[in-house]
Amino acid sequence: MKPRGTDPRILSLAAEVAKSPEQNVPIILLKLKEIINNTPLGSSELKKVKQDIYCYDLIRYCLLVLSQECSRIQGGWTTISQLAQILSHCCVGLEPGEDAEEFYNELLPSAAENFLVLGRQLQTCFINAAKGEEKKELLHFFQIVTDSLFWLVGGHVQLIQNVLRSDNFLHLLQTDNVQIGSTVMTMLQNILQINSGDLLRIEAKTLHSILDEVIFKLLSTPSPVLRSIATKLLLLMAESHQEILILLRLSACYKGLRSLLNKKEPGTEFCQEFRQLIGLLSPRVYQEVEEEKLHQAASLIQAYWKGFQTRKRLKKLPSALITLQRNFRSRRAKILLELSRRKEEEDRRLQLQLQRQRAMRLSRELRLSMLEIVHPGQVEKHNRELEEKSALIIQKHWRGYRERKNFHQQKPSLMEYKAAVILQRASSQMSAVTSRELHSQAQERLQHYFMGRALEDRAQQHREALQAQISTNIEQLMKAPSLKEAEEKEPELFLSRSRPVAAKAKQAHLTTLKHVQAPWWKTLGEEAGDEIDYPKDELSVELGTLFISGPKPP
Repeated sequence: MKPRGTDPRILSLAAEVAKSPEQNVPIILLKLKEIINNTPLGSSELKKVKQDIYCYDLIRYCLLVLSQECSRIQGGWTTISQLAQILSHCCVGLEPGEDAEEFYNELLPSAAENFLVLGRQLQTCFINAAKGEEKKELLHFFQIVTDSLFWLVGGHVQLIQNVLRSDNFLHLLQTDNVQIGSTVMTMLQNILQINSGDLLRIEAKTLHSILDEVIFKLLSTPSPVLRSIATKLLLLMAESHQEILILLRLSACYKGLRSLLNKKEPGTEFCQEFRQLIGLLSPRVYQEVEEEKLHQAASLIQAYWKGFQTRKRLKKLPSALITLQRNFRSRRAKILLELSRRKEEEDRRLQLQLQRQRAMRLSRELRLSMLEIVHPGQVEKHNRELEEKSALIIQKHWRGYRERKNFHQQKPSLMEYKAAVILQRASSQMSAVTSRELHSQAQERLQHYFMGRALEDRAQQHREALQAQISTNIEQLMKAPSLKEAEEKEPELFLSRSRPVAAKAKQAHLTTLKHVQAPWWKTLGEEAGDEIDYPKDELSVELGTLFISGPKPP
């Protein structure tokens, strides 16, 4: 995904790289140096520029150019060295965002390895060069490449292990040339000053190779500059890690190193570092004796303990082997049994599914054949009968399920009832007097129950009558006209509780009477419960002829 607000210079440069031929791409990429140099160092604008360069794959283009041969690149080592600087500066301080894994795991290690390969190529060209000016120029390019590598490693410390483990780095370190060797060892010293902990994370073989080369340059080279750098580098390794110091003291590979250093005359420039290194490798006699005793005691304890453990294991080996075989066979049998059970279940499931599909297919075929036989006019009736049968089957299954569920719920009560029956059978028979007393008590309780039930029925009837009265009043009030439109007799209908009931009864009576007296041909399209229009005059009856309870109107 391309970022928003991209620098127009990056956009134009990316478009130019995409349109230009391959041989012109390195020269075009050199314009990145001007863009980076014109941006304030450490600013947010510089971070945005680096993100844009990475998002438009210009960093990958630089990496591809550096992986090509020098003869195919226009400008030769000058262009290559500048591109190396551009690549290292673009990678340091870059926040890749979504592509962080690809950037840290692929692009950065590839860039570091490319720098080492360029260093080896420059080393070969420098050794084979005949002219002094050419050598001086190649040495300058080599220093630019090593500085770019150090800048990249300084910004991404995780690359230190990649550099130390690389065969190209060991090849650069093992050179006999003083200028190349001093440059590489200076770079190694600067890298270890950043983070020397990665030195112990590499393989022991690689660590020994680095130590061997540093010690070799310290003892064999006549150059005081190279010896000074080797002394400082070896002193840094020994002071940073106690394991390396013990290795230099006690390892058989470096036996006699202290005596060789004592015979060597240090230069005046690094006399202090040289003596300090000899002091680290030359502890006091009693310290050496104590360390030797501790070493021998630890070796003896380890030997006894390892022998005890070995004999203990040998004694337990037959029983342990039998137990292991038994557990293995038991576990294998369980696994095979589980697999066979799962296979059988799967087979049964598939077989049941096939049976269901066949039954469904047969049912559909039977239904189609029956539909072919049935007359077209009877199809709907046939479908309705099938639906009724299906509904009956569903109801039958549901009722069976419900009854079974109720039976399970009532099962404890049935058990209690049976237990009570059993207890009653086991108890002794009661006397006649006791039976009469119990009978009279039961009759009395039954009488109380029926009396209470009668009272409850009357209360229920009273409640229903009140509800009917309330609903009738509500209905009359809803249908009543407004006060402006009301006539003289209409308000009198609501003066008593019996008047609305009488009016409603009269209305229902007139409706039924009109419906009964109507000719038969008028009631053909009507249904039960339909309201019949009737004239309002018929409802205007003299309510005074009815018995109305309650207070009389004034």
